[in-house]
Amino acid sequence: MGSTESRAAAPAHSELRRKWPVLAICCTSLFMVGLDTTIVNLALPAIQRDLGATASGLQWTVDAYTVVLACLLLFSGSVADRFGRRRTFQSGLLLFSTASLLCGLAPGTGSLIAFRMLQAVGGAMLNPVAMSIITNTFRDPGQRARAIGIWGGVAGMSLAFGPVVGGTLVDTVGWRAIFWINVPVGLAALLLTVFLVPESRAPRPRRFDPVGQILVAVVLATLTFGIIEGPGKGWGSPLIVGCFAASAVAVTVLVRYERQRHEPLLELRFFADPGFSGAMASAVCGFAALAGFLFLNSLYLQDVRGYSPLHAGMLTLPMAATTLVCGPLAGRIIAARGPRPAMMGAGLGITGCGLLLLGLAADTAVWYLVLAYVLFGAGFGMLDPPLTYVAVSGVPHAQAGVASAFTSTCRQIGATLGIAVLGSVSTARTEGSFATGFPEASHLSWGIMSGCGVTVLLLAVLTMGRRQAASPDPVSDQRDTAPRETPEPGRTGPARPAP
Repeated sequence: MGSTESRAAAPAHSELRRKWPVLAICCTSLFMVGLDTTIVNLALPAIQRDLGATASGLQWTVDAYTVVLACLLLFSGSVADRFGRRRTFQSGLLLFSTASLLCGLAPGTGSLIAFRMLQAVGGAMLNPVAMSIITNTFRDPGQRARAIGIWGGVAGMSLAFGPVVGGTLVDTVGWRAIFWINVPVGLAALLLTVFLVPESRAPRPRRFDPVGQILVAVVLATLTFGIIEGPGKGWGSPLIVGCFAASAVAVTVLVRYERQRHEPLLELRFFADPGFSGAMASAVCGFAALAGFLFLNSLYLQDVRGYSPLHAGMLTLPMAATTLVCGPLAGRIIAARGPRPAMMGAGLGITGCGLLLLGLAADTAVWYLVLAYVLFGAGFGMLDPPLTYVAVSGVPHAQAGVASAFTSTCRQIGATLGIAVLGSVSTARTEGSFATGFPEASHLSWGIMSGCGVTVLLLAVLTMGRRQAASPDPVSDQRDTAPRETPEPGRTGPARPAP
């Protein structure tokens, strides 16, 4: 009897061992893209000195990347469903690595911003596609829950460790190294993908929606441009007012147009689920808080307190360490009690950090700063796992990539708005020299960040409950009528039999 059970368990164990390398490759791409979202922050003062960038130029160095990511994430999911997830994933790795090399060679601010946009095109082909690969590789509900928990933890880690890695590289090698580090990592992941990741496609690929894609780009580009350039050009200038008007019109047209399409770019019906709607709004608020926090904190530590990039990065290490601990903890909380407690913890941590920083001054005690960083690290570590879980737990397998892309898009929208809003508010209110005027000018921005945390907390209470954790496999509910996907003949990876 025992030998029979051992023989039966052996194939399952062997198949599981083949799955974890796939998860590792997907998490590597996630870490690389997430790291690049925040690693630049510690390099901003060095970039400003070397390339002569303006304050708005620094904001665009970060936001050009996040805007393009937000615009293309949904589109890349459709491309992967039609042309193959592994093929799209490989293309993204190659383009991201090449653009990273070019960013490190940029001779001026304009070229750096352009290469950052190209880098984001490659990055858009990675995260939603990787999430779709994971959900179609880990069919067992328990294994999928663990894989998604690890994925969410890696997402938080990559964003939290950006300042530490960035500060170390800038101080020891130079700011260009923060981009060059992606090249060997990306090429290694590309090589491993060839041998370990199976090719798959959606059984019924979604149609492309070029009109919807253009409208999304118009909304984000005009809104971001208006917020970033408003302080310099004047909030009442025709250009800025026109940008905000164009964004509002584009949003209205986008919603009406998408409602009429049979296969829209934006699956608005997902928002009928309160949990999904709450998760997307929480993604925007949480990542706005993160991006704004990292942007302002980098300027404060280096330009106000005079710390080196390495010193500034190391000072944020407690935040990264707390995120590292709280990410997996959030996964266990979700498995036991559902996503609400973890999301509430995220809201409390972000709110607490913002409230502490309302008293920020040029000579604030280091222990006080570290306490604020730990609170933020705990909050952000608790944020991403429930976001990812809720996003994919209520949709069919065939729609998992779309839901993941939606989540990633909301993250990038939040990051874009966080830098644009908090950065513009602080720089516009700074009087006198930056070193003396910035701390007080930033207080309103920290208050806005606290508001983001409160919003996350309220959304967790109002929209999320134990129901998401009640189903053993909510992704495979009765709405999942699409046939199961199988790897293409001759491709690497274990076959997944159709039911």
